[in-house]
This record gives sequence, structure tokens and C-alpha cells, in this order.
Amino acid sequence: MAADTETKKKKRPTAQKRMLQNEKRRQRNKTLKSQFKTSIRQFEESLKTGDQDKVNDRLKKAYSMADKTVKQGIYKLNKASRIKSRLSAKAAKA
Repeated sequence: MAADTETKKKKRPTAQKRMLQNEKRRQRNKTLKSQFKTSIRQFEESLKTGDQDKVNDRLKKAYSMADKTVKQGIYKLNKASRIKSRLSAKAAKA
């Protein structure tokens, strides 16, 4: 039994490289998702204050982040479009 545990297969160099690439990509995706969610949160907070200039600026920022996440392949186009549509509806109500 002990001999079996000692002779584990080593990962091939290509598998190790893919693991590193996946981890880098995961971190980048996590950062962009977080920034996008933060921009949405800031937009919603600015809606509560009622300052229209701030609302428009934050809406533009959220739109920009939505487009970036689609370009990076984090979200699909329809999801980003749906979020942008909901944000613009909220802005129209205010």
C-alpha cells in the first residue's frame, strides 16, 4: 500500500502550464466581475441620493464595465444587454 502512494504520477509540463494559465484567468475574471458589480452598486446608491449628474456618470461607467466583461468573455452579450436595460429602466424611473 505504501508503495502505491509513493509512485504517484507527476503532472506533465503542459498540464502544469494550463493550471497556471487557468488560475491567472480566474483571477482576472474575478477582478472584472467584482468591478462590474461595484459599478452597479454605486449606480444604485447614486439613484438614492437623487443627483442626476452623478446618476448619468455612474450609468455610463456601468455600461462601460458591461461591455468590457462581454469583450473579455466573462458574460455573454445577452446577459450584459439585460443588465444594461434594467439599469436604464431604473434611471428612467428616477
